Amino acid sequence: MRIGIDCRLPTYQMGGISQSILHLLPALANIDEENEYLLFHSRKESRSFVPLNAERFSRRNLWTPSHHHLERWTLGVELSRQSLEVFHSPDFIPPAIGARRRIITIHDLNFIYFPEFLTAESRSYYLDQIRWASEQADHIAVDSDSTRSDVINLLTVSPEKVTTINLAANPLYEQSFSQVDVDETLRKYNLPHGFILFVGTLEPRKNLPTLIHAYANLRQDNRVDVPLILVGRKGWIFDDIFSTIGELKLKQHVRHLPNIFDEELAHLYHAAGVLVTPSYYEGFGLPALEAQHCGCPVIVSDRGSLPEIVGEEGIILDPDDGGAWEDTLALVLSDADMRKKMIKSGREQAKEFSWEKTARNMLSLYQGKT
Repeated sequence: MRIGIDCRLPTYQMGGISQSILHLLPALANIDEENEYLLFHSRKESRSFVPLNAERFSRRNLWTPSHHHLERWTLGVELSRQSLEVFHSPDFIPPAIGARRRIITIHDLNFIYFPEFLTAESRSYYLDQIRWASEQADHIAVDSDSTRSDVINLLTVSPEKVTTINLAANPLYEQSFSQVDVDETLRKYNLPHGFILFVGTLEPRKNLPTLIHAYANLRQDNRVDVPLILVGRKGWIFDDIFSTIGELKLKQHVRHLPNIFDEELAHLYHAAGVLVTPSYYEGFGLPALEAQHCGCPVIVSDRGSLPEIVGEEGIILDPDDGGAWEDTLALVLSDADMRKKMIKSGREQAKEFSWEKTARNMLSLYQGKT
């Protein structure tokens, strides 16, 4: 079978979707010895995403840029000469033509849940694209059961057409790190052990003002004396986050670190007292999974995919219940036995997600077995 995979997005934005593409490819190469894979790069891409020693994988270049307003048509024309039996669009927009079967991945429907955070033009564009894509695709993969339910109910898609295929964490977070390396990163950023950690884009759906208020109460009640560290880039409408920090006189205690990646982030997970994810919506919730691999206790909200990530033994709270976040943070940071239990159960839960499992499920989808 001749399978095409759209690999243009990493050229334009190295976010979570791009990372998932780059982890899926070698996992497919490790398990599939029969099918031929054509990896469609942007012609501007200097890197090759072809896995090492993967003879059945080859690169093809495309002129059509990612997210171009005519993409569905121009991409289809470019693909039509490739004789593809399957084309996978990990960024959800399939070509109008160009393959016998077109598979897309929808990672979340954030723009439907929070339309107020988009311009009217952007809102109209995304709604048009997602509805057209869900109708045109032969099958839809989603990252979580929560997103599957959203796609079925909000886009009126037949349940038989939507399959949950969980993603996994970067294998880097499964590695062991020396205490020397962890301490070196802490010295670099002047951080103590045991801080409260948030990882993600700073934007309204992350619900950070609620977390900051809970943290302020913790400090006021003298139940905690560690900093709150916000790791991630600024997204949109983030001013409320920093104004809340200022109003509560927490500038000395809440720090924003925008450019922490890979090994340094792993070091922070290992050193943190707890990871908090109080989001109103997450399509997958990757930081919670990364933290569990690193032995960091995790507290998440009860929204979106987050309960699936932490499992039945995870600590799951109402994102609007600031008192519950305050009390739970105090307990997790002070109760050593509870922390040990959370670390053990978190590591076991994280093993449920692997790129090999993701690749096997995706291969079944390519083969039409799902």
